[in-house]
Amino acid sequence: MTVKPSPSPLHQPGPHESGYRHASGEARYVDDLPMLPGTLVCTIFTSPIARGKISSLDVSRARTSPGVAAVLTAAELPGSNRIGPIFHDEPLLAEAQLDYVGQPIALVVGESYAACRAAAAQIEFECEAHKPILNIAEAIAAESFHGEPHTIARGDVEQALAGAAHVLEGQFESGAQDHFYLETQAALALPLEDGNFHVYASTQHPSEVQHMVAEILGIGQQRVVCEVPRMGGGFGGKESQATGVAVLAAVAAQTTGRPVKVWLNREQDMLITGNRHPFATRYRAGFDEDGRFVALDIEIFSDGGFSSDLSLPVLDRALFHLDNAYYLPNLRFVGRACKTNLASNTAFRGFGGPQGMLATEVILDRLSEQLGRDPADLRALNFYGDAPRNRTPYGQEVRDNRLPRVFSELMATSEYRARRDAIATFNRNSVWRKRGIGFAPVKFGISFTKSVLNQAGALVLVYTDGSVQLNHGGTEMGQGLHTKMLAVCCHELGVVPEQVRVMQTATDKVPNTSATAASSGSDLNGQAVRQACATIRERLRPVAATMLGCDGQQIVFTQGMVRGNGRQLPFSEVVGQAYLEQVSLSATGYYRTPGIHYDHASGQGEPFYYFAYGAAVCEVEVDGATGEHRLLRVDILHDVGTSLVPTIDIGQVEGGFVQGVGWLTCEQMVNDSKGRPLTLGPSTYKVPAIGDVPVDMHVKLLERAPQAGVIHGSKAVGEPPFMLAIGVVHALRHAIHGFGGRVVELAIPATPEAILRAVEHQKTGALPG
Repeated sequence: MTVKPSPSPLHQPGPHESGYRHASGEARYVDDLPMLPGTLVCTIFTSPIARGKISSLDVSRARTSPGVAAVLTAAELPGSNRIGPIFHDEPLLAEAQLDYVGQPIALVVGESYAACRAAAAQIEFECEAHKPILNIAEAIAAESFHGEPHTIARGDVEQALAGAAHVLEGQFESGAQDHFYLETQAALALPLEDGNFHVYASTQHPSEVQHMVAEILGIGQQRVVCEVPRMGGGFGGKESQATGVAVLAAVAAQTTGRPVKVWLNREQDMLITGNRHPFATRYRAGFDEDGRFVALDIEIFSDGGFSSDLSLPVLDRALFHLDNAYYLPNLRFVGRACKTNLASNTAFRGFGGPQGMLATEVILDRLSEQLGRDPADLRALNFYGDAPRNRTPYGQEVRDNRLPRVFSELMATSEYRARRDAIATFNRNSVWRKRGIGFAPVKFGISFTKSVLNQAGALVLVYTDGSVQLNHGGTEMGQGLHTKMLAVCCHELGVVPEQVRVMQTATDKVPNTSATAASSGSDLNGQAVRQACATIRERLRPVAATMLGCDGQQIVFTQGMVRGNGRQLPFSEVVGQAYLEQVSLSATGYYRTPGIHYDHASGQGEPFYYFAYGAAVCEVEVDGATGEHRLLRVDILHDVGTSLVPTIDIGQVEGGFVQGVGWLTCEQMVNDSKGRPLTLGPSTYKVPAIGDVPVDMHVKLLERAPQAGVIHGSKAVGEPPFMLAIGVVHALRHAIHGFGGRVVELAIPATPEAILRAVEHQKTGALPG
């Protein structure tokens, strides 16, 4: 293979490895895969009520409908009917009990979608409706919960509150958020010979799909391969909830003996799958005269929906991030996950961290409004610092604390002080429009909090022409993981990107993988890729040394060439000679994160390998007559260590921030009084558009910030930037405060209606209804 020498792509800006294919439409997703002759499609018959029992279910007419190959109910499943990422408490297809509107009851399999829909209309179904539990307040009243309370405590909260100079008490809520990935849930199952199956799935967790397909079909995992072409977005929504779709396709394929595709349109996807967890918070916070925390007593409740899914670990991470960037000498955190009659809520970018951080950030906003202090200074005053102010609520030491540096640099580059003064002048001279500016810091823990998940594998194959196939356990959902792994592989082997093909993630190449989640994809898979490549490189070293007539330590692999003794040879020639000398040209790599542990009973441990830091300064303008706002300017400084591919990381920071803005300002999910979703598409559910992104947006990665012990000094970037959008809430509160000077009462999401009610409260003192 002839290659053109080029420098290592590691730590260099570069395009997304599929960027041109994304733009041209050549990138293939599950629904784009060529359908084999005889492939069937499906539609799902779902529950029309939120809670109740099935009185009768007759699918006989549907089964004889033209073009229908099968109609499957719970009674037809060959193995178990229970799925779930932790507890198998979710029926694949409803049995006798109905638990939410949109719960799958039957799968209609046919030659076309039209045939499936016509047959579904012929299903004879009757049910008995019961009073549902539809929100956190109703769940608390009914004592309806998943799992047990999780408590983290330190010091004497009551004594500290009794001696505090300032005490705040209150309640706060944050809402749900739909993942709204561009590619909805999809899976294609192919029945193979000898009872084997190949499942193409749009999933963040191919090993879980493999495991659950095997369990439901009643076969061994060795008979199932799950392959992920790529995803058109995931954001956590395809970590656990892609599994049900894939299993349904596999069951139908086993039943009919034909390939089967299950694809959800947007309305079905929003109806059947869960969302970001809504949270409700009760708090008491105490501060000294200077505004430092002396105590924080918080009780948080999440809405988990009808099954446990990932609600308990989401709750854990919310508790772990109630402190955000601040040292709390005395604290009591208690969390409960509520069981309601809604779709099971699940992982979403930040995994509970945003909900936890937001509660504490609102408390600091309320204190600043009450005291008339600059909230940025209050936040900096409370930052983690030197011992003893360097221990988290769960006892982990905050090492390599970059928050003071981030704060100092961002205050200067954003011109925060001068702009805040200018805003004060603007607001004094403007009656109907007010501006606000907000500073938001982020400290986010990186690792799966379930320590066993912090492992990854890779398989690297080198061919005799010098070309390379790279397999790793992470999945590509547009975030650029494959691009980063390509850069690591090229750097370690000394080859150029044109020599490397990143393969589609598949369970027959790398087994027993963890989900691509928790912002750990590059950390885990990158180390595994590096190890596999290093193994092959070191096998090639003595071969190259002999060919070049020098000591092995003098050999350098770089730019598609192997150099030593003042000479060089193409990588392909060295590989070819290694083959002739019977040297193995494939290797596996494996990595597990060291030192991760947490004791749930004591609420103490070290659940994170390190922390990622960042901060944002956001400026808004609010129209007091309509409640509308404009995001005028955003300045972000984010810590990604030494970036593996800076252009990818900047894209992640920008995208995460804008998605966070959506959660906090415009994405509002609404159900009616019977639990029926009313926001089932973009006509009723508003996600940020290009007009919501400020033209004046400055994103910078923190320089000279390598992180020890992580792949090539980098840091995770997927989730932490999402929380930077909390700065928009700070800015909105500042602007709204300008209408009356009272402590702001602003609901989240801060829609125009919510802002208008908050402005009216500023003017009249009447609390928002």
